[in-house]
Amino acid sequence: MGYDRDFLGVDLPFPTTDDAGGAPAAGETLLDYVHFSVLLDHDRRLARVTGVNIDGAQLIDLGRSDDWRLDERARAEWQAGPAVYARNDLDRGHLVRRRDPVWGDDAAAANADTFVYPNAAPQASGFNQSKELWLGLEDHVLAYAETNDSRLSVFTAPVFGDDDPRYRGIRVPLLFWKVAAWVDDGELAAVAFLLDQSPVLDRGELERPVTAGPPPLGPFRTFQVAVTRIESLAGVDLGSLAAADRLPAAVGVRSTRPLASLADIVL
Repeated sequence: MGYDRDFLGVDLPFPTTDDAGGAPAAGETLLDYVHFSVLLDHDRRLARVTGVNIDGAQLIDLGRSDDWRLDERARAEWQAGPAVYARNDLDRGHLVRRRDPVWGDDAAAANADTFVYPNAAPQASGFNQSKELWLGLEDHVLAYAETNDSRLSVFTAPVFGDDDPRYRGIRVPLLFWKVAAWVDDGELAAVAFLLDQSPVLDRGELERPVTAGPPPLGPFRTFQVAVTRIESLAGVDLGSLAAADRLPAAVGVRSTRPLASLADIVL
């Protein structure tokens, strides 16, 4: 159960938040599921970090149930539950993609596990080219890593920003990050990405009563960034992944590489 740090054949611990000392910090709960784990932040009521092991050679195509549920191991008030998504156009965006942990003998259980609210975050419902790109990143890296048994470990979460707009008792994240790791010729490799769903209206328009509609969110924009930038933005410790980053050091810690297609990714 849960994320396996030895899945790639090298030691890759589950990320921790800054100064957590390798364990969940106060106000966080680590929840293990089939082939993935979620570090739940009680205050923000969303995942601070998720980590999944993907065995591309054993993936099984199962139907989706959309049977979302609270995790009974965590208090309901720690989870952004159904009220956040009711009667609006916000998606319950999977952080761990539904298909990623669905492999092996426990595929059906893994499929069901992805529909827990700790694995969801509010995202604008409209799809465009950039959001489709975001959803295809793991597949692209899996294809690249095919010569190494198509195994990945992927970490995904929102960036908790102080300026995130308030809505129904939560703050809607404007940025999401993803880091994919694999082994290439016996060496750990990693790439990092950032998704921007910034709002298009003035901040004052977003601070409406809970009876109002969801915050209007703008176009999705996807970037490849340095692993170290994710650590800085999200306040997480990604361990050895920074040294394994495939993005050239010359790009710079704070630089962004806009992605118009999968062909733009540096692997």
